[in-house]
Amino acid sequence: MIVRRSSVFPAPREEVFTRLQRLETLQYIAAPYATFTPVEKNTGLSWKEGAVSSYRFRLFGLIPFGLHTIRIERFDKNGIQSREHNRHVPVWDHLIVLEDLGDKTKYTDEVEIHAGWKTVFIWLWAKAFYAHRQRKWIRLLQART
Repeated sequence: MIVRRSSVFPAPREEVFTRLQRLETLQYIAAPYATFTPVEKNTGLSWKEGAVSSYRFRLFGLIPFGLHTIRIERFDKNGIQSREHNRHVPVWDHLIVLEDLGDKTKYTDEVEIHAGWKTVFIWLWAKAFYAHRQRKWIRLLQART
């Protein structure tokens, strides 16, 4: 199943791309739906093509959901393509598309999810999660001014 959501962010693409490279951004936009804690201490994001990183993932910051592994296939100013998984969701393929609109950015999350019989439940959670993430992105970018 696929979740797809787009929003227009009040910031230029370069700023959105720069913030995508920070662990703090991921942690802020995911909370409270999810928390990501790097497995290795003192590890920020090392997101570049070919990079693999793992995070302790908790639903709503409370429910352990195992290790979430992210493998970056593409990482550039136009977006990110990652192949992600954990023991509950063997396929979580995430595409972020950044479209330059001058002083704004069209941001799209597209996620393909395969989790066996759990897929529909994970998909419903993911729909709410990505709507939440994009609202938090907008708040984060509005607060900078």
